[in-house]
Amino acid sequence: MKSIYEETDGTYTRQGDYELPNLKIPPEKEIEIGVWGQRYRRYLKQRHRIRYYNLLTAGKLNEQLTEVDRQAEQMFRSLVSAFSKQENITERLKANRPMEWVQKTNSIRNRAAEIVNNEWIYI
Repeated sequence: MKSIYEETDGTYTRQGDYELPNLKIPPEKEIEIGVWGQRYRRYLKQRHRIRYYNLLTAGKLNEQLTEVDRQAEQMFRSLVSAFSKQENITERLKANRPMEWVQKTNSIRNRAAEIVNNEWIYI
């Protein structure tokens, strides 16, 4: 009697007293993943291992990481832009008071990163 695995053309390799299935992970395209995708990968690997390994073995991990990275980067840029307009951070401020501009810009980027982390990464 054949197993379901053998019926779908699966094969086994004998290792001592055991027969182990010959499993192959489907190849994925090499894609450059940005900082948000890397954070999401680390989060999945540490906190949601089953989801991580399901995506990995289905060959969809890089696709998912790329999509999260793209959406998170888009949200980050729009938040930084909106906060900058709201707080009147301009090139004029940058030229006249550079230290104040750096402080405000860093504050905006940190707030935007926190929002993106909560909305896209740590879900």
